[in-house]
Amino acid sequence: MASFFDGVPEAEPSTLLGFSGNRIDRRSEKRDDGAVVVALADPNARLYLFHGDSAVLKTRSAPDPVFTLAEAIALSADRSSMILLGWTQAGPRLAVTLPGATTLDERAYRMIDLRSLAIEGSMTPDELGAMAQARSLCHWHLRHGHCSVCGAPTAMKIGGYRRDCPACGAEHFPRTDPVVIMLAVDGDRALLGRQARFAPGMYSCLAGFVEPGETIEDAVRRETQEESGIKVGRVRYYASQPWPFPSSLMIGCHAEALSTEIHRDEAELEACRWFDRTEVITMIDGTHPDGLKTPPGIAIASRIIRAWAEAG
Repeated sequence: MASFFDGVPEAEPSTLLGFSGNRIDRRSEKRDDGAVVVALADPNARLYLFHGDSAVLKTRSAPDPVFTLAEAIALSADRSSMILLGWTQAGPRLAVTLPGATTLDERAYRMIDLRSLAIEGSMTPDELGAMAQARSLCHWHLRHGHCSVCGAPTAMKIGGYRRDCPACGAEHFPRTDPVVIMLAVDGDRALLGRQARFAPGMYSCLAGFVEPGETIEDAVRRETQEESGIKVGRVRYYASQPWPFPSSLMIGCHAEALSTEIHRDEAELEACRWFDRTEVITMIDGTHPDGLKTPPGIAIASRIIRAWAEAG
């Protein structure tokens, strides 16, 4: 008997992306104000540490991103700021940002941003995914210590997944910003653009934030037309990727181009043009005669482009 899900791949494309390997059991329905205390009482509890926006690693033969409670306290970590991520088979996992004045011995510790860590490839996918969860939450708490309604200081609740205002009673929750990232396709051609901040020679998909009251499909159409002047019809979802910079969800799509004349938004894009499939394959393989290339493999844009290029 045919299934409604026939044709859906068993291996989700999202699982192949950087920061998508998180296997922490969040147990969100069991979070309460005592959850952090209970988790820290487990001798197998381990913490991810951040200093500003950088992850802190122990410099050993293999980089080690987890710390015992005693190790974290020795580095001035504040118990009241510790966030419960959830549980693994090895024990609870938590995260905390060290005070800004903390000094770390460079012989024992290394600070690195998650983007560089992902490209480096020294972390397992599940560890990197957990660190993305940790970084997003730590970043949110650093910037939401006061109520957006009345300005009073707020207090962390339910393991770090809410901040309450004791003055006006408002509840504040961590945010995740949806971003569409899409490849417009015209037969055997695809639309790629580059921003001035990109690495030399790199072209990527177009992207933009989903606005309030907007569907994913409409956001794809609007952002594509705003940035390139290309009108889009049908939209096909491909995959999604947590992107902890600071806390976005990249929603990858392929889009059917209904027009082909480019009118580039010069404030957004340094360049934008159509590439045929053969040229895109050389960009993926690193054999393009002009040194043009697509984004690194950790980025969802890389997989969106590759999925189209290899479908021809």
